[in-house]
Amino acid sequence: MHFDLVIEQPSVFNGSGTRAVIQDVGVKDGKIQALGNLAEAEAGERIYARDMGLCPGFIDVHTHADMALHRPEQVEVLAPLVRQGITTIVGGNCGAGMGPISDRNADFQYKFYEIFLGKDQQPYITWQGFGEMLESLEAGGLLVNTAMLAPHGILRMHAMGDSVETAGPDDLAVMIQSLRECLEAGAVGMSTGLQYFPGLCSDSRELLELAKVLAEYDGVFTSHLRSYNSNGLQNAMDEIMDIGREAEIPVQLSHLFWVPYMFEPLNTIMKAFVKAASRLYKIHPFPIPLDSSTKSHMAKVARLVDKGQPIGVDAMPTSAGFTHLFAFFPPWSLEGGLHGVMKRIADPKDRLRIRKSIENGKPVWPHRGPDSWSMNLFKIMGWDCASVMSVTSEKNQKYIGMNFGEIGKAQGKHPFDAACDLALEENGRVLIFETPTYPGDPMVELSLQGTLMDPNVSIGTDYIPLGFGKPSHLTYDCFPKFLGQYARDWKLLALPEAIRKCTELPASQINLPNRGNIAEGYYADMVLFDPETIGSNSTAQDPAHSPKGIHMVFINGRKVVDGDDFSPDPLPGMMIRR
Repeated sequence: MHFDLVIEQPSVFNGSGTRAVIQDVGVKDGKIQALGNLAEAEAGERIYARDMGLCPGFIDVHTHADMALHRPEQVEVLAPLVRQGITTIVGGNCGAGMGPISDRNADFQYKFYEIFLGKDQQPYITWQGFGEMLESLEAGGLLVNTAMLAPHGILRMHAMGDSVETAGPDDLAVMIQSLRECLEAGAVGMSTGLQYFPGLCSDSRELLELAKVLAEYDGVFTSHLRSYNSNGLQNAMDEIMDIGREAEIPVQLSHLFWVPYMFEPLNTIMKAFVKAASRLYKIHPFPIPLDSSTKSHMAKVARLVDKGQPIGVDAMPTSAGFTHLFAFFPPWSLEGGLHGVMKRIADPKDRLRIRKSIENGKPVWPHRGPDSWSMNLFKIMGWDCASVMSVTSEKNQKYIGMNFGEIGKAQGKHPFDAACDLALEENGRVLIFETPTYPGDPMVELSLQGTLMDPNVSIGTDYIPLGFGKPSHLTYDCFPKFLGQYARDWKLLALPEAIRKCTELPASQINLPNRGNIAEGYYADMVLFDPETIGSNSTAQDPAHSPKGIHMVFINGRKVVDGDDFSPDPLPGMMIRR
C-alpha cells in the first residue's frame, strides 16, 4: 500500500489507557490504515518521531466553541484550541446553540444570543432549521471536526418564548417535534442548561419526555446541572441519572464542580475558613487530601456505572470558572436581552431590586422560583468571588484581576454598584472569573483532584467564544496542562490514563464512532508531542504560538499544526452526524 503519511517510531499512546508502544503509523485517505513496521512502505511524506509521543487528537466534550463557527473570525477564535491538540469539539452544550431559529419567538432568541455572546448575532445567521444550520456551517468550512447537540433551552424558547411556566401538553408537543427534527438532521443528543433561564423553568417530567425521544435515536442526554451547590448537587445529579435510567439512555453530567453552601450564618463562617486556609497555603503549602467534596457523589456514579448504567462526567482542570457578569444576575432581570438588563441596572430602583434579589435569595431545590436560582454565587461565595477577567475599554483595564469587593472599596461604593457601573461603561461586555478565593489558587485546584482523577471523568474546556476580551487560559492550555501537570509533574495518574480521559473516554461518552483511538480504520486525528515538556509553563502560553511540547497536530490525516506554523484551512466534510 502507498501511504499518504507515515509517522516513524513514535511512542504510540493509543487512547485506551495502556502503555505506549513504539511503532510506525500509516495514514491514507484521512484514516489510520496500518500500525507496525512500515520501513519498506511507500509514503508521500515521512515524519521521524523517535522519542516523541503520538496520541489521538483531544476531544473537547464540553465547549461552546460551536457558537463561533458561523462568524467571520472562526479561525482566529478557534486557533488556540487546535494549537493545543483539540481535533474534535462537541457543541450545543448547556442548552444553548445557534439553532434552530424559531419561527415563533425569534426576537426573544436573538436577545438571548446578545446576552450570552455580548453581540448581535442576527447578521451572521442565514438559516432557520437545525439541519439547515449544519449544512450551512459545513458548506462554509469547519476548522475542527464538530458534533452538535440539540439545545433544550433553544427548543424551549421556540415553544414557550420567555415563559417561566412549566410546559403544558401543547408546549411539550412542539418541543418534541423540534427535537425530532434536530435528531433527524444529525444531532448526537440533547443538552440542557438547568441553572440558566429558560432551562431552570423546566421540570423533570418535561425532561423525561424529551429523553424518551432521544432513546429512539440512540442519543445522549447532557446536562449543566440544576445546582452545583453542596446542598443541592446530589439532587441535581440524581435528577439526570434517574432520567437516564427511566429513558434507558446515556447521560453526561457537565463540568462537575462543587460549591460549599450552608445557610447563614454558617455560610459566612465557611467562606472565612476557606479564605484563611488559602492564605495559609500560599505562605506555607500543606498536603491537600484527595477531594472529599464530590467523593460520595462520584462513588454513587461508579456504583451505577458498574451496574451497567451509562453515565459520563466531565470537568475542567482549573481553579476558577469563568463566565459573563450577567450570569450571576437573577434570571428575571435578563428579560429583554442586553437592552433590558442594561436599562434595569441604569435605574436606581431596579438596580436595588436586583441587589435585594441576590442578597435575600435562597438557593432552595428545585431552584425554579424567581429568587431561588442556584447560580446566585454572589450570595453563596460573597461579592469578592468574581474577579474581572476582561473588559474592552482602555480606561477600565486597571480593574482586570480585581474582584468587585476590591473595586467597590477603591471607588467608595457597594460592590454590586461597582459591578453594575462597570457593565454600563463596557456596554455589558464584562467577563469574570468565579472562585471562592482567587484565580490560579493552587489550593483550590488541588482540591479538585478527586473529581479530575475519577476514571469516569473526561476533560473539557467549557470555552465560550465571546469575541471580545481575553479568554480563560484553558482556551490555550487545557489538555497540555492536564497531561503535563497532573500526570507528569504531580504524578496523580499515569500518562496513558490521562490521555484516555482526553480521547477514548469522551468519544465513548458521546458515542463518536472511529475517533478517540489510534487504531486501524480510525480517523487520523493525532497529536505528536514531547512527553517531557508538554504543558510546561502552559498558563503563560501566547495564543499566537503552540503550547510547549505540542509538535504537530493532524486532523483527518491533514497536518494543521507544525510547531508554531498553523495552517488554518476550514474544510467541508467536518460535521459529525449521528
